[in-house]
Amino acid sequence: MVNQLYYGDNLEVLRRYIKDESVDLCYIDPPFNSKRNYNQIYNNIGGDDKAQAQAFIDTWEWDDHAIHGIEEITTNYHGLFTQQCIDLIIGLRNVLKTGSLLAYLVSMTLRITEIHRILKPTGSFYLHCDPSASHYLKLILDAVFCSQGGDYKNEIIWCYGSGGASKYHFSKKHDIILYYCKSNNNFTFNVDLVREAYSSPEKVEHKIINGKAYQRKHELGRIPFDWWQIPILTNTAKERLGYPTQKPEALLEKIIKASSNENDIILDAYCGCGTTVAVCQRLDRKWIGIDITYQSISLILKRLEDSFGKEVLQTIKLHGIPRDIESATALANKADDRTRKEFEKWAILTYTDNKGIINTKKGSDQGVDGIAYFQGDQNEPEKIIFQVKSGKVKSGDIRDLIGTMTLENASIAIFITLENPTKDMIKTAKSAGFYQSKFMSQSCDKIQIVTVQDIIENQKRLNIRLSFEVVKSADKQKEVKVNQMELFDN
Repeated sequence: MVNQLYYGDNLEVLRRYIKDESVDLCYIDPPFNSKRNYNQIYNNIGGDDKAQAQAFIDTWEWDDHAIHGIEEITTNYHGLFTQQCIDLIIGLRNVLKTGSLLAYLVSMTLRITEIHRILKPTGSFYLHCDPSASHYLKLILDAVFCSQGGDYKNEIIWCYGSGGASKYHFSKKHDIILYYCKSNNNFTFNVDLVREAYSSPEKVEHKIINGKAYQRKHELGRIPFDWWQIPILTNTAKERLGYPTQKPEALLEKIIKASSNENDIILDAYCGCGTTVAVCQRLDRKWIGIDITYQSISLILKRLEDSFGKEVLQTIKLHGIPRDIESATALANKADDRTRKEFEKWAILTYTDNKGIINTKKGSDQGVDGIAYFQGDQNEPEKIIFQVKSGKVKSGDIRDLIGTMTLENASIAIFITLENPTKDMIKTAKSAGFYQSKFMSQSCDKIQIVTVQDIIENQKRLNIRLSFEVVKSADKQKEVKVNQMELFDN
């Protein structure tokens, strides 16, 4: 199987593209708005935040998606749902009423049901969550897995010490990972691959066989407990990508080693910044990743390229990404609030080969949808701003962009448009003049107009070396010099 990366709603992808009993292991880390007051979530106090899939925002509301989802469950759409699931959701609706918490649980029930379907009979499932919803999720998992011959294995506590503290309650320093298997007696668990070093008080393992106590110290280490002390990623961690909910590779490595073998198929339906994907690639597992935001897709591709080389991108099959004007137009015109900015993200990240920075600020973006930095004449970074338009465009848009350039202190502005620019737009852009630096082989327009047609059909890409690429190249040279010194020292 070729590794697969899907851009889209994971429920639709699971239902349309992932076959029955085809996956060996599934891990998901779905978003949940745990930063809100728990009493507010439970009792639906205050207005629900609007559920938009802007990257990294985990909010839920009782909207058309939730209403449609609960109807599917309670009417047993296509016979997908167990009776226990149906009864549970009806009961939760009576207790929780309609609101953000029930919307979240309905969404999870739909997806957990599909994950059970696509798991092989020997498959395993790990659901990563936090204590604000884990008790509800365990009920759903029991209703889906245990009612169909599956088994609950562990509630794993991931402990970490970093982060803030409060004077009004005990410091919250753990996440929960719920571990289930599709079969209660036939599943993969490679205990020897995940054994841990003994701490000094732990000299031996204790066993009781036929009423007699035995003591033994295993040479590979102890069997892991159901609480794991793995450091959370700090801002200075080498793995850190700037993704707020990024999990450490050590956490996924333990799960993947324990519950899969080489060439097994691993699926992550909320793959975010791609930690599961990266670890699977390193451990020689096949993988399927799904995410609803193009920013995540872009970040995953960049992460894989940086970790394994550009050639790795040739081994991945991408799905759901616009390949022609029709599909780009469809993405731009989606009515779904959750994907309001997805066209902008796709356009900027595709044009910059996943190197641009998306403006994710809530509210007005002040005419700036993305930025990038390049090396200026004074060896200081200079700014490029991006603006994306999917509707009708006019010369006034370019005049406004010139003003935004001044306000943003940007040296170059790039206007990406789905519609073809008018002659007046091109003339206005040319009137802004040229930019030239010693790092450029030739000058370029200060205002550049790029069409989506150019991006798709002519593979047009930003032809300016960005600052971080210069830094990355310098770091690579340092790495080579260090390696050479080590060779000489040996």
